[in-house]
Amino acid sequence: MRHRPEQAGPRPGGRFRRLIGTRSGQLTVVVTAVALVGAGGWFAGSRMQSPADAAAAHRPPEAGPVTVAVERRSLTASVVAQGSVEFDSPRSVTLAGPVGSPDAGSGDAGAGDGVAQRVTRAPVAGAEVKEGDVLMQVSGRPVLVLRGTVPMYRTLGPGASGDDVEQLQRALIRLGFNPGSANGTYGQSDAAAVSRWYKSKGYRAMEPTVADKQQLGTLEAAVTTAQQALLEAQDPGGGSGESGDSSGESGGGSENGSGTGGTAAELRLKSARQQLDAANTALSAFRAGYGTKVPAGEVVFLPELPARLDKVSAKTGDTPSGPVATVTGSKVVVRAVVPADDAELLHKGMRARVETTGGTKADGEVVALGDDVPKDEPADDGKRQQTSDGGSDGGSAPVPVQISVPAGTLAKNADESAKVTIEVGSSKGEVLTVPLAALHTSAGGKARVEVVRGGEVVDVPVEAGISADGQVEVTPSSGAALKPGDQVVVGR
Repeated sequence: MRHRPEQAGPRPGGRFRRLIGTRSGQLTVVVTAVALVGAGGWFAGSRMQSPADAAAAHRPPEAGPVTVAVERRSLTASVVAQGSVEFDSPRSVTLAGPVGSPDAGSGDAGAGDGVAQRVTRAPVAGAEVKEGDVLMQVSGRPVLVLRGTVPMYRTLGPGASGDDVEQLQRALIRLGFNPGSANGTYGQSDAAAVSRWYKSKGYRAMEPTVADKQQLGTLEAAVTTAQQALLEAQDPGGGSGESGDSSGESGGGSENGSGTGGTAAELRLKSARQQLDAANTALSAFRAGYGTKVPAGEVVFLPELPARLDKVSAKTGDTPSGPVATVTGSKVVVRAVVPADDAELLHKGMRARVETTGGTKADGEVVALGDDVPKDEPADDGKRQQTSDGGSDGGSAPVPVQISVPAGTLAKNADESAKVTIEVGSSKGEVLTVPLAALHTSAGGKARVEVVRGGEVVDVPVEAGISADGQVEVTPSSGAALKPGDQVVVGR
């Protein structure tokens, strides 16, 4: 017979044990929570600061000296200025007078008949002109270029003499149209040489004009008339066979009082001779200047050739008054201005470095300073820097400087601005250097630097040398020590 298991009933004390166990767990939880809250409070409290503590914590440390290390390096002192790249020797060109002859007719290719002169072929900017070249045309006539220092100021022709004539003769010799000699007197051989020169350029030289030819004819006719008058005075009887002089002498010696007639004949003869002399003198003087001439406006003398046409002010159709162009040499230079104090450090022959705004670099040399810098003849066009305001500020006025560069250098950079660096001195190899701010002068006028050593600042006497780029050369005085890496004070 099977027995059914007995059902488990509550054991004595079981409910009490479960109650105790439950309360112990709750207590443990509470205790743990309190412990955690306390730890968090302690942690938060340890991290909290009062405003005063926070301010104190952020207060900067006490200031100490600012130092920089002593270096050993080479120094090069220089003067830096702004300048411009230009062609040298700018000079304005002005015609000295009309081209051709003002009274020339149409057959003489002159201005003639009172017609205003006009530019018929203008100069070309940027072109190069050589000796003997045609600069421009005015009313179909050429304006030719020759080398010379005496400016054209008059028409040159037969009978003229002077330095300008000799200058023309020497130019003709250089061009291969030898007039025979350069004696300073314009003769027929010079006229012939001028004619050959013009013909080689495709023009006819300015030969005698219609007015000249008419004047020559008038003077020759006057001589002929005077000669006829003299003949009549010499032979008042028209074929007596006795000369006027003989008649006069015999008449003057007559005893019947006919001396009055003889005196009149003598007066007529004297007057006729005087008229003939005057006519011959006038004809000779005119013939001395009669022939091929060089009009004042047809030649321009320039000191240096070849030259470059920099700017052109005369245009086709203009009346050529005032400057017609500006010419320069073919050599490129750099012009700049420097303060008067810096100028005292410069002298001719110093090396210079040039860098244009476009980045092109070139080496150069100082060739002129101050009054030695050539002054532009044309008025300033606003592109070149003004170097003086008329001297109102005395010795403090900026000083002009001219830098030469090798031939062919910077030719494509004309009219560009450029930075000019001129070396005024350099140290002998590597030397000890400190910032300029580290150098001080004691009450006794001695230079010194402050060096931080072992946490202390000590004075080191030095002798200052060349300075550049914010650095100065220093040499420790006798007995003092200074070496690269030492920390010198530059501020506090």
